[in-house]
Amino acid sequence: MKSYQIHLIRHGMTQANLQGRYIGSTDVPLSQEGIEQLKQYDKRYRYPGAAVFYSSPLQRCVQTMKLLYPQVEPQLVPGLAECNFGQWEGKTAQELQNDELFAQWLENGQQISPPGGESGKEFAYRVCSAFEKLVEGMLRSGQTQAVVVTHGGVIMTLMAAYALPRASSFDWMVDSACGYSLRIIPGLWMRDMVAEAYATLPQGKNAKAAQHSEPILNIAREAAERAYHTEEHSEDSNS
Repeated sequence: MKSYQIHLIRHGMTQANLQGRYIGSTDVPLSQEGIEQLKQYDKRYRYPGAAVFYSSPLQRCVQTMKLLYPQVEPQLVPGLAECNFGQWEGKTAQELQNDELFAQWLENGQQISPPGGESGKEFAYRVCSAFEKLVEGMLRSGQTQAVVVTHGGVIMTLMAAYALPRASSFDWMVDSACGYSLRIIPGLWMRDMVAEAYATLPQGKNAKAAQHSEPILNIAREAAERAYHTEEHSEDSNS
């Protein structure tokens, strides 16, 4: 049974991350601390290889890709850029605490947009459309392994939309330079558009946390297997 693996990696730290600023479409570079963290992680742990590499076009993601995969020229995917926070770009929650619209956005970010920015609904549509095109391209080409370097908000949105086990986007929050591996079974993807979350990245980091998450990943495997074999049995019965 042929399957496809997509490894989602969040970019390294920026100075804005350390300061707690809303940075989405602003094209900031990695901080020196972020660069050093990536180098250390690359030495101590293992990031997966792949046949094809994709990146958000923002420089913090391209820099991360170059540090982890120096021989790679990634395909840039504008749809996988972080959310545009409009006039709130570069500001902290404390700086926005007296903004009534900001308070409403925190309560209902799916429908309310930052001034000049994207609503959660618009952001999710953009990100999911880009990801689905990426998967379709892999299925057509037969490339079974892909690495995607993108942003925390993008990863949370994708995992909430497609990953088994099902969880909210906040349950999929991920640290800088970390991420998740997804396994896609073509028949299951074409029917239900779901993917099995089977590992955390980088491999070898936080062994205790990985051990703790193993039962959850086992549930995901069982759900994927059950759905796939149910589909397979149904097709056999109808043939």
